[in-house]
Amino acid sequence: MTLKKALIGISAAALIGGVAIAANPAVKAGAAVSDTSGNPVGTIESLNGDLAVVSTGSNKVSLPVSAFGQGEKGPVIAMTKAQLDAAASGAKANAKQEITAQLSAGASIYGSDGAVVGTVDSTDAQFATLNIGDQKVKLPLDSFSKGGQGAVIGMTAAELKAAAGVSAQQASAAPQGGSAQN
Repeated sequence: MTLKKALIGISAAALIGGVAIAANPAVKAGAAVSDTSGNPVGTIESLNGDLAVVSTGSNKVSLPVSAFGQGEKGPVIAMTKAQLDAAASGAKANAKQEITAQLSAGASIYGSDGAVVGTVDSTDAQFATLNIGDQKVKLPLDSFSKGGQGAVIGMTAAELKAAAGVSAQQASAAPQGGSAQN
């Protein structure tokens, strides 16, 4: 399940729960969100078009504004805090699995400009090692996102090579064991 499907499911749950879907002026940044029983769910952190970002304290979830109804205390959704957190955690886990699947040895990795930045050499539970020309770069798995062609990182090939060059210079400039004496 992708994050988009999870959000559609969350929206559908809100609508199925019988919450009114009329435009709700209470859906604004800073508003406290409750479930249909009046229990706290979280706070609306921001609005982005027709999406409201709700922070539960554990997760931040974008929900369609149409998923909110009007309760006695302000905006309500037809999910409890636990249900919303579970949906968000499930979506994150699925997204991580999809990214990991795109990080197989030899797979091309794309930069923010859509060009190939390198290929996957190996992966472990926390990192993927990329071949970028004559260098290898180790990046945390959360550096990658799912793209249409394959995994994507948030920099271009030139930016990655520049960052790798700086990192290599810092490593060679570091003292090799021992301590400085005065």
